[in-house]
Amino acid sequence: QGLLLVSVGPLGLRARAAKRAFDLAIAGGALIVLAPLMLLVALAIKLEDRGPVFFVQRRVGRGNRFFPMWKFRSMRQTRAGQDGVQSASRDDERITRVGRFIRSTSIDELPQLFNVLYGDMSLVGPRPHAIGSQAGDKLFWEVDARYWERHALRPGLTGLAQVRGLRGATHSESDLTGRLNADLEYLIGWSLWRDIGIILSTFRVLRHDQAY
Repeated sequence: QGLLLVSVGPLGLRARAAKRAFDLAIAGGALIVLAPLMLLVALAIKLEDRGPVFFVQRRVGRGNRFFPMWKFRSMRQTRAGQDGVQSASRDDERITRVGRFIRSTSIDELPQLFNVLYGDMSLVGPRPHAIGSQAGDKLFWEVDARYWERHALRPGLTGLAQVRGLRGATHSESDLTGRLNADLEYLIGWSLWRDIGIILSTFRVLRHDQAY
């Protein structure tokens, strides 16, 4: 059996404490402000097909540990994949009407603010992937040996790759490589000001063509 590399991370104790305090302040405030919207979305999902409001999937987090990541459910209850092998595609029949809207506007990601409060995620960082995610016909870590290094920090609700437009399905190995390079660049050059800049830039890409 192969060894799983666990990176100790590029941030010192003081930097981690500052990043965590920032996460708690912003995520807590955002949940208060966005509570009415989230309640409306939950009601719309429930009314459409009476299924569960949330979709919970096991993702890989800091130190390669698994955690349950929360999203508003956007697919039919019996068709939502748990392993991440089958990425959503354009005109995907699994996606509900409400689901198509909340995916295209990134509203489906809002429950991850709770993941930030719990300490599983950060506001900014490499996006967490499902263990079965593939680029082309290879698992992510089979494409590039540096893949595990991105797990040195908590995964993020948004990240440098996302604000650069590197998101959506990974049809080819190059789709992953671009995101991985951005993730590693973020880890090396982290600062609180950069986190603030990425969050502000995220508002420009909440609605995007690759969200389906």
